Amino acid sequence: MTQEVQGILKNARRVHFIGIGGSGMFPLVQILHEKGYTITGSDVDDMSDIVRTERKMGIPVNVPHRADAVEGADAVVVSAALFQDNPEVRRAQELGIPIIKRSELLGYVTSLYSNAFCIAGTHGKTTTTSMLTEILYDAGRDPSAVIGGKLPAIHGYGRCGSSDIMTCESCEYVDTFLELEPDYAIILNIDRDHLDYFGTEERLSQSFTRFASLAAKAVIINGDDAKAVAAVAGLDKPIIRFGRGEGCDYRILDERPYERAYYEFTLTVPGGEPVHIRTSVPGEHNVCNAAAAAAAAHIAGCTNEEIADGIYAFHGAGRRFELVGRGGGVTIVDDYAHHPEEIRVTLTAAREMGYRRVWAVFQPFTYSRTKLLLHEFASALSIADHVVMTAIKGAREVDPGDISTADLAALIDGSVWFETFEEVADYVVAHAHPDDLVITLGCGDIYKAARMMLTRGQ
Repeated sequence: MTQEVQGILKNARRVHFIGIGGSGMFPLVQILHEKGYTITGSDVDDMSDIVRTERKMGIPVNVPHRADAVEGADAVVVSAALFQDNPEVRRAQELGIPIIKRSELLGYVTSLYSNAFCIAGTHGKTTTTSMLTEILYDAGRDPSAVIGGKLPAIHGYGRCGSSDIMTCESCEYVDTFLELEPDYAIILNIDRDHLDYFGTEERLSQSFTRFASLAAKAVIINGDDAKAVAAVAGLDKPIIRFGRGEGCDYRILDERPYERAYYEFTLTVPGGEPVHIRTSVPGEHNVCNAAAAAAAAHIAGCTNEEIADGIYAFHGAGRRFELVGRGGGVTIVDDYAHHPEEIRVTLTAAREMGYRRVWAVFQPFTYSRTKLLLHEFASALSIADHVVMTAIKGAREVDPGDISTADLAALIDGSVWFETFEEVADYVVAHAHPDDLVITLGCGDIYKAARMMLTRGQ
């Protein structure tokens, strides 16, 4: 597919992005804009920060979508979220304008760099990609980046740098990461998820094997994750391991908390002196994320001091234990955790932070995941002192009628659930006390409830 996209863009002058205000689109817009293409676009939100930034770059953005907006374009880029009945998609088809999926364009973009670090895994992709980007950026390596969360250091979801280094968060859902051309394929872990698409864990593992096989230079894996190790077994590629085990090239040693929920450790470095690392994001799980980022940064040529400074400077990405605000003595944070394992490590970290009580405010995402992992969700959420939930966000699925939040609530003592965010916010504000920590959890739009709580609590 990369060759096909390359052929389309070779003679293209104007590229039109449908949904140009999306966080996944913006880094690609920046890169193509810097490469000299004339960029236009359309979106539904005239006031988003991304749209405003794009207009400051001199990019015309139409709101809302309009059929004639694509006229004169040499190529059109669409996201997976767009439906075929979109007026601009229909008009592009009528005019015979090539349509490129965002994932296909991202694959082409990775091919433009000789050191593309593509970070995959069920958990930790955004945090690790952000950590690595922060290290490289702070060290003056000027990387390009495509990240699933907003990184404060670069003021966005990605950037176009001048070096030959790229960091790219690589999503396994619907095999999107198989469109990429990584020089270094990084696998953080493999866990049971997205089985609505993959069907079986074996099929999921096979996709990660195929992703690893795309690496032009090396595969970097979590040596402690049995499924990741199995996925690359027998692969004719250089394999570099990070982790706690004796066989790891970048080995975690002397791991300990230096402050509540924050960890420090020593990381061995092949052929060099070990590096002492302190994290500035809570949770023991971030030790492994930091080790992965450090290994990649070392391979990219960063010094031990640059690695240690970059990781310590990283205080999180958007929607990853992100502080929303404080009101009435209650601290409100928002987190993207939407899988039981992610919820477990997030709530475990929260319990270590010394708050009076921890509230988990959870929006289940998709009926299939909720049903498949029902008991795992119940177990993870029960770590919190109080659990408040919303109705399931179906997203891409139709309600099958055989699963609801009520089924999950029945497994969690004392939990409550409501249909609307307004009800959730009102309940939490009425019952939370000073020195409580409230965490909104989920990959949907539960962050809106966090902001409602803050407004109501002031």
